[in-house]
Amino acid sequence: MTKTKLLNTMVAGLLVASHASGAAPRDESVSTPADQHDVAVTIYNDNLALVKDARRVRLARDLNLLAWRGVSAQLRPETAQLRNVSNPAGFRLQELNFDAGLLTPQKLLDAYVGREVSVIRTHPTTGAETRESATVLSTNDGLVLRFADRVETGVPGRLGFPAVPATLRDTPTLVLSLLSPTAGTQDLELSYLTGGLSWRADYVAELNGRDDRLDLNGWVTLTNQSGAAYRDAKLQLVAGSVNRVRDAPPPLRATMAMAAKTADAADMQQEALFEYHLYTLQHLTTLAENQTKQVALMSAMQVPVKKEFLLEGANYYYAGQHGELGQAIKVGVFIEFSNTGDGLGIPLPGGVIRVYKQDSQGNAQFVGEDRIDHTPKNETVRLKLGDAFDVTADRKQTDFQKLAGTSRTNAVYESAYEVVLKNARAEPVTVTVREPMPGDWTMVSESQPHTKTASGIAEWRVAGAPGGPAPLSYRVRVRY
Repeated sequence: MTKTKLLNTMVAGLLVASHASGAAPRDESVSTPADQHDVAVTIYNDNLALVKDARRVRLARDLNLLAWRGVSAQLRPETAQLRNVSNPAGFRLQELNFDAGLLTPQKLLDAYVGREVSVIRTHPTTGAETRESATVLSTNDGLVLRFADRVETGVPGRLGFPAVPATLRDTPTLVLSLLSPTAGTQDLELSYLTGGLSWRADYVAELNGRDDRLDLNGWVTLTNQSGAAYRDAKLQLVAGSVNRVRDAPPPLRATMAMAAKTADAADMQQEALFEYHLYTLQHLTTLAENQTKQVALMSAMQVPVKKEFLLEGANYYYAGQHGELGQAIKVGVFIEFSNTGDGLGIPLPGGVIRVYKQDSQGNAQFVGEDRIDHTPKNETVRLKLGDAFDVTADRKQTDFQKLAGTSRTNAVYESAYEVVLKNARAEPVTVTVREPMPGDWTMVSESQPHTKTASGIAEWRVAGAPGGPAPLSYRVRVRY
């Protein structure tokens, strides 16, 4: 029998004498999520969230020991704050204890090392039960029990425990020691930072047949791995790089179940917050434990798109003799659009944009994806979707000379190159040939004029007719 099966068998007959599983000691008052009248969750990009949990709780006058159940299992106790909204004068928090140890058979056994339990056996023929007291000696790699006259391991049967330790609860609990100047029902608000809550932006775009317009829909994907549920919560999201003092990574939890929720994109409103952007969902939503869900962020139709074929070189081959520099080189395919216009013109959170296009049968097919960073309004969004299948290039160095200099740091080189574009498509294409130029460079000759787009970049726009090669040649002098 495996250790897990043995533990489950022994604890199946758990006997609790003083209080039920997860219940509070008698001197504690208990608040559960049923007491909530308001909950707000602000989620940041990097596995961090701010939770504000408002409850109506009945308190005694003076000292109270309050068990606040249903908090996040990844709550950071040092960030917790409790305030009395209804009667703040004289209200004071004395002590805070976070009981994150959830009740399991193994943890219950570990808590009883050195203590006495009951071993319950059932006679296989008569069904009669017998009980015998034993002391738990060890739970490492199996259970060791000491009876009055012997020591046994792998004991068959069930174990009975007289009580559940106060630190083991069936749900994460924050135990608050506080002073209340008055007795009666009070409005309390607990706020804290927690891990286990995260969000990301995901976008779906569909290109039209001419690749010059697209429809774009943005979604916020929310993941709750915090160990608690947040029902009918006010949800806000912060986009931006918030500086944090790094903690040790949180423990891994089970893979999330998927769930989806659709919403009107107008329900997500944004505003500036310090140097970040805050997105607020305009209706309440529930973040169930171990759930991933999506809510609409934005929607824009018929967005103008620019498509580009790009062949990009390297600067290393301007300082040496190389000959062939590549044959049938893949040409990259990019699209770009401006974050302006109807449905756009808002700060776009960083995320992945997945692009689709309808085939001849009207079925949407996936054609590529790329990740964008946080993008302000009026900026350009540029996506690489992949490499063209029918557009390739051959590149070679046709001449190389060292004109002056005795070392790499004062040399002057002159070299010549030929780039031949090949278009196997049925329609013409124009390819941008981008060559990074090192040092102080001068174009000596070229088969068509270049554009100096930056201090170290030369670009040509080369038109390729269907089926035919389109050559580009140039000679450049480089001074290091």
